Amino acid sequence: MIETKQLIFTYPAEEGREPSPALRGVDLQIEKGSFVVVLGHNGSGKSTLAKHFNAVLLPSGGAVYVDGMDTRDELVTLEIRRRVGMVFQNPDNQIVANVVEEDVAFAPENLGVPTAEIRRRVDDALAAVGMGEFPTHAPHLLSGGQKQRIAIAGVIAMEPETIVLDEATAMLDPVGRRDVLAAVHKLNQERGITVVLITHHMAEAVDADRVVVMNRGEIVMDGAPAEIFSRVEELHALGLCSPDTVELLYGLNRGGMDLPLTAISVEDCADAIAVALGKME
Repeated sequence: MIETKQLIFTYPAEEGREPSPALRGVDLQIEKGSFVVVLGHNGSGKSTLAKHFNAVLLPSGGAVYVDGMDTRDELVTLEIRRRVGMVFQNPDNQIVANVVEEDVAFAPENLGVPTAEIRRRVDDALAAVGMGEFPTHAPHLLSGGQKQRIAIAGVIAMEPETIVLDEATAMLDPVGRRDVLAAVHKLNQERGITVVLITHHMAEAVDADRVVVMNRGEIVMDGAPAEIFSRVEELHALGLCSPDTVELLYGLNRGGMDLPLTAISVEDCADAIAVALGKME
């Protein structure tokens, strides 16, 4: 669905300073229907990478292709943005109307979608994110998690093939994060929408198909969650950590136990510890 080839991007430098690339030759392929999480500390390049996926930013070098379309080609920019929807960190910056259903309808209206089709899309999108009971509510009266789900519904109403969430859960409390992630996983599993989640919350990557770790503008790890998070010391060296479950197992192993670092879910972690304690009795 999305492919980057030797992608380089450099922001304009401050006067008197040499520019430093934010992305340094990134090669990445994201398959249709997959759920990919991109991790990295602040300044690693993950958000810069995300903004290339629907031509918010254009390469300084190399190329980005969306379903085979070159993002540098201005003739296909609108089509690329129809296929790849972006959800950003602060939902207040994406909400443009005073009524929920009008906000969700905004993008389809601007795309020239017929009125009857817009009604169907709005109802469908709100239902998909669990906000079907709020069409006439005022967005500013909703919680942070509800606002973010409305922002996602606005993207869904465009009927994209891919949704990119750029730190979209960063400003939410744990309940809001849980609700937004549940809505996104549902879209991926039931509709086959490709999802790229940019985050610094390790727990959000546990159920992904794939985890990509960035550092200083480069991809330094790429694999299944269990494989990536079992590399605890490598992650620590990058200033990152594994999910709490794996950090617990790692700590117990340092104390003399022999536990599998691939047990990343709460259930698997608890089972692994119970089995190990049973053997010690």
